[in-house]
Amino acid sequence: MDPARTRIEHDSMGPVEVPDTALYGAQTQRAVNHFRISGKPMPVAFIRALGHVKAACAQANRDLGLLPEKMAEAIIAAADAVSRGEHVEHFPVDVFQTGSGTSSNMNANEVIATLASRHLGAPVHPNDHVNLGQSSNDVIPTTLHVAAAVALRRQLIPAVLELADCIDERALSLAGLVKTGRTHLMDAMPVRLDQELGAWAQQLRYGAERLEDGFPRLVELAVGGTAVGTGVNAHPELGDRVARILSRRTGVMFVIKPSRFEGMAAQDAAVEMSGQLKTLAVSLMKICNDLRWMNSGPLAGLGEIRLPALQPGSSIMPGKVNPVVPEAVAMICARVMGNDVTIGIAGQSGNFQLNVMLPLMAHDLLESIELLARGIVLLREKAVAGLTVDESRLKATLERNPILVTALNPVIGYEQGAAIAKRAYAEGRPVLEVALEMTDLDEAELRRLLDPMALTGPSAGSGGREGEA
Repeated sequence: MDPARTRIEHDSMGPVEVPDTALYGAQTQRAVNHFRISGKPMPVAFIRALGHVKAACAQANRDLGLLPEKMAEAIIAAADAVSRGEHVEHFPVDVFQTGSGTSSNMNANEVIATLASRHLGAPVHPNDHVNLGQSSNDVIPTTLHVAAAVALRRQLIPAVLELADCIDERALSLAGLVKTGRTHLMDAMPVRLDQELGAWAQQLRYGAERLEDGFPRLVELAVGGTAVGTGVNAHPELGDRVARILSRRTGVMFVIKPSRFEGMAAQDAAVEMSGQLKTLAVSLMKICNDLRWMNSGPLAGLGEIRLPALQPGSSIMPGKVNPVVPEAVAMICARVMGNDVTIGIAGQSGNFQLNVMLPLMAHDLLESIELLARGIVLLREKAVAGLTVDESRLKATLERNPILVTALNPVIGYEQGAAIAKRAYAEGRPVLEVALEMTDLDEAELRRLLDPMALTGPSAGSGGREGEA
């Protein structure tokens, strides 16, 4: 848009200069003028969901006989364009704006009214027609829920389950490999790689379940509550009709909140979902750190696996390659944890009949969902799917692990076992050799007792899901 050329628009406060090519009007321009803060507009996912909400409201008002057929069709066509992600450059209002999101609601009303007026060849009013039966106070929390639910259903939950499946597949392919387990970052009893990876997969599946657990409350919408929850100026059937229309439009089954007063005064469903996203981020951070430790080296670290080499790792040290994908995803996790703190603070900012940090909650919740979804896809494609195992390294460290002596405790007792472990460690010798010298057990019995694979338990090849074939 060329800001040098302007036109004059009017609202209830008087005239305002607006860029000549802008689809929005006076109220949006006032917000642009006042809130030059972060330079971050509302997320595209939010704007697209807002288009869906406006189209659904227009369709419901038409069906209720409150909007003329041709005008409603013009509004729906304009709102559909917004829902497809068109005209996003005409939604410039900063995230840090009025706490109700009124500026963003009016931004949508004005853009859709302009487009609808052109389509209809007659004036369409942003308040009287596009915003009919609505208020920013019910539209913005409704849009927050719609945007988050759609992003979770289409992006994040599938990404989580696909990563879990990928890890399970890798676990099955590595089921015969035994390694040194670690507790407190210190050598412990052996585990199989399929068991270690299977734990990651289970964390992710629990994460997907937690997201699903919060879904029934996220798909409840406040639309139809208008200003304070009473539904003033809206048809009594508007909310239910809009929920049904949004369900058809998005493929997500939405319903009206049992109490629209709660849906506008509080944002507990968003706070709850943010908490589930934080838990998922905690799981991912653990997985990323395990990958980084296992990949560490190649000489002075653990060196158990090799992640795909994606780029040079240093501007000064030739040949260095870093675990860049787990690092990037770990940073995403840190961001999501920080967003959860922000969303929690924003969630308690409901004063009487309205929460007044809605734009910030919407921004941070949608950012967390999108970052996690993209990061999980990256982790699957660029790290987990292509990692390789240094089997000789696993075998060498396992054979010299003095903690294997734990398997002899029932036969020789803890005290003698500790003496064997200390000597094996001090002399850098395998436990089996030292045990042959310090006990009356023969080599065959010791090999049976100290067999690392046997010490990992049953269900080898289960991919970490104990008891499965």
